[in-house]
Amino acid sequence: QFNLKVVGEQQYYEEQMTASVAIRIVGLIIAFFLTIGAAFAAANTMFAAVANRAREIGTLRALGFQRRSILTSFMLESMLLCLMGGVLGCLATLPFNGLSTGTANWATFSEITFAFRFGPRVLLQGMIMVLIMGVLGGLFPAIRAVRLNIVSALREQ
Repeated sequence: QFNLKVVGEQQYYEEQMTASVAIRIVGLIIAFFLTIGAAFAAANTMFAAVANRAREIGTLRALGFQRRSILTSFMLESMLLCLMGGVLGCLATLPFNGLSTGTANWATFSEITFAFRFGPRVLLQGMIMVLIMGVLGGLFPAIRAVRLNIVSALREQ
């Protein structure tokens, strides 16, 4: 004997949408934490770049380059590195565009289909997010670079 319940079409689709809202919220939470991790990775890369080029930074400062110029160069480098990673990431996702998969919903004996589709708008949003991560990831290392003491930076090996 089946336990059946009669539900109107409108109510049925509203109930189905609640599951997709929960899935979307989980996806956004995961994306948020991945973004934070990527910003830390960008910051780590830029901290390594600053540490390895302390002598170069000291030389630039000794030659009379302004702190703002050095800050700008490190910020541009960080943004360019992140932009290249973003372009590679977008290219890596292109083969998956239009891919769909499904899973059974045993409570309603129906199937939920997930389609991975994106267009130029999503790619643009991704690239903007990548640039924001580049700015956030490169800001503190760039500030550290311009605050280096010229004499101690020139002594670095």
